[in-house]
Amino acid sequence: MYRYLSRLVLYRNFGDDGIIQTFSDCLRKLKQTDITERPDLVNRIYGGIHALLDLATMYGFDRNLWRDYLTYLLLTNENSLSLTAEKKGIEDGTVRQFALQDMKIFAELFVYDFSTVEKTLGIDCFSTITHYQAIEKRAQNYNRNVSLRVRETSDAISRVLEECGAGADGMAAERMLDILANFYRDYGVGMLGLNRAFRLKEQETGLAFEPINNIEDVRLSDLVGYEIQKQKLRENTEAFLRGHRANNCLLFGDAGTGKSTSIKALIAEYYDQGLRMIELYKHQMQSLSQVISTVKHRNYKFIIYMDDLSFEDHETEYKYLKAVIEGGLENRPDNVLIYATSNRRNLIRESWNDTADVDLEKHRGDTLQEKLSLVDRFGIKIPYMKPNKKEYVQIVEELAKRVPGLAIDPEKLQREAAKWEVSHGGMSGRTAQQFIDYMAGQNL
Repeated sequence: MYRYLSRLVLYRNFGDDGIIQTFSDCLRKLKQTDITERPDLVNRIYGGIHALLDLATMYGFDRNLWRDYLTYLLLTNENSLSLTAEKKGIEDGTVRQFALQDMKIFAELFVYDFSTVEKTLGIDCFSTITHYQAIEKRAQNYNRNVSLRVRETSDAISRVLEECGAGADGMAAERMLDILANFYRDYGVGMLGLNRAFRLKEQETGLAFEPINNIEDVRLSDLVGYEIQKQKLRENTEAFLRGHRANNCLLFGDAGTGKSTSIKALIAEYYDQGLRMIELYKHQMQSLSQVISTVKHRNYKFIIYMDDLSFEDHETEYKYLKAVIEGGLENRPDNVLIYATSNRRNLIRESWNDTADVDLEKHRGDTLQEKLSLVDRFGIKIPYMKPNKKEYVQIVEELAKRVPGLAIDPEKLQREAAKWEVSHGGMSGRTAQQFIDYMAGQNL
């Protein structure tokens, strides 16, 4: 195996992943060590198997973990070929020849025979991982999106190798490269290609993107009512994805009306069209420029999502946001928009002194404009107000229809819903959903 890895050109840097390197080092040393040193090699190999099982659990790999793992490396390896391929495809030239050479090596790795190693060391772990049966897991417990992409590609490559073999004629390598080129074009490369949403994680080396695995599979149609608001959000997002001019969006209004749900629904609806979402918290606002700089050259459309955005008088983080949206020397790239939700129409709390005629504030007009200028930088502002009684009842009735087996007399449903909202924060979509969840738990 070590002979194969040493000949890789484009796909030789596996970053922090040390599984394949561990196996390679152990197999190389196996030919150089005497029998007394073999227990240490077995220990290292099982350490690599342990790491592979952790990866398989995280991404839901199954059947042949070795092939799924190699496919995962191919799909997540950011190199000069893969980064270019997500934008322009893979063209003829010297780089393509290097890529074909790497594909021949990976073809050999896909069909690597571990039987001699197992016989020599008296182990059977490689046979186990290549005939693996995963325990059924809930979708929330692993990154299902990555799992589907990796396993589909792994199966496609496996079929190619079965049909062509890993022969020296290069036919298998050509077809493997075509499979990867199609994947890079459709989904991109690396974690940004395989995952739909991210948050920022602080590390010793700085901020890094951390994939958000457990994302609620919600669509705009799941939100009852607010059709005008949802249509405005759709139109702006679809224009953005088509490469047309689009605006930053602020969804403001009463709590529990579906502002956050509307934005989260965009992930499921538009991921296949290249939409990615980055969740940013208020205390990370000063890193906004760094985030945009990281993603501005990638072949995706990014929505930077800020939930429940508001600022108190003493907080100045909003100035970072103002500079990035409009006002800094560097233009906001065409592949980035900012979507925010807030219970406040103007985002920043206004005090009485902002508008009162007091001697302490001679330029109160300037102060007020300083605060209001942030919200003015959102080109589209969409209000989400609490429903009236009729609308609240309609939401309750529609949500009740979506629960299988929940059969309640309409009059009783309305009566109980009215009681519920009085003691649970008033009429809103969130209150209606909580009421239906309660009724479902009591009646099913």
